[in-house]
Amino acid sequence: MGIVKISDQMHENLRVASGALSRSINAQAEHWLRIGMLAETNPDLRYSDICQMLLRSAQDGPTLADAIATTPIAERRHHA
Repeated sequence: MGIVKISDQMHENLRVASGALSRSINAQAEHWLRIGMLAETNPDLRYSDICQMLLRSAQDGPTLADAIATTPIAERRHHA
């Protein structure tokens, strides 16, 4: 686990979204980070496609979305 510095405005956005979506601030931040990483590493996918991948992952077990989200970027570059 590490510490990431974010702007006060982003922290406020996280606080509001986490309250609205019944997540902790950390869980909301991790969710947004995961969505962003999947979007950047899969530019051909729409947001709804990414959400469906994550939902399938939660139902069916580990998938490509999990592999991407849990594999360090440096390691993914090495295997590509």
